[in-house]
Amino acid sequence: MPSILIFGLGYSAQVIAAHLRARGWQVAATGSAGNLAFTDHPAVTQAIARSTHILSSVPPAGDTDPVLTTYGAAIAAHPAWRGYLSSTGVYGDTAGAWVDETAPLNGRRPARIAADRAWQALGAHIFRLPGIYGPGRSVLDRIAQSRAHRVDVPGQVFSRIHVDDIATGVLAAIDAPIPPTIWNLADDLPVAQNTVVEAACTLLNAPLPPLRPLSQSGLPPVALDFYAENRRVANGRAKRLLGWRPIWPTYVDGLRGILAGAGKG
Repeated sequence: MPSILIFGLGYSAQVIAAHLRARGWQVAATGSAGNLAFTDHPAVTQAIARSTHILSSVPPAGDTDPVLTTYGAAIAAHPAWRGYLSSTGVYGDTAGAWVDETAPLNGRRPARIAADRAWQALGAHIFRLPGIYGPGRSVLDRIAQSRAHRVDVPGQVFSRIHVDDIATGVLAAIDAPIPPTIWNLADDLPVAQNTVVEAACTLLNAPLPPLRPLSQSGLPPVALDFYAENRRVANGRAKRLLGWRPIWPTYVDGLRGILAGAGKG
């Protein structure tokens, strides 16, 4: 029976785990929702040795990747399939241009780039993800909680990915007889965040949030960083080589699916 050890059982990893359990896989994981404490070195090391597959969704902490710092040697010594959930933020700002997996890494977080490259060197499949949304974590929830914003940043475009499509992309890479590869997992229609907010308001029959200049938006620094970059993420490699197709190819499809209660998220 195949078994996977997931480092960091967060939002996306929980959905991946659910898909794998539905296939009959054994799943062990660290994190608040997992069954292993990250700091329990003997237990985690044993889980590494038992696993046929290893996946990390843990982002860098400060300047280092905590998984590789603590368990990198054990992972390198065990011949398991390896995967790493990275970020399309490694590409940096492209002024709205399309980026594929061959684009240079000019992101503003050197630690994320370093982790991405370190997992590559370890022989992992790298899944670069844009803005993640899904049930319980979407603009629909922010509108319902009066936390949605429209910010006046002309020409700003983003890519996004439904959490179900992350899971199907990872499973497609697990199934494919392909050497470790970098994969952009993104939907087919990058658009401005305001467009998504407006579509969600229409679906909910809710009033539009006011349109404010970025300087008057009142957004926290982390959210302001979101608007410092502008790019479109190409997903052609995963389609060509894995046969992957997003279940939710556009934000409208994804939002309607969430309202309908569809998906495993």
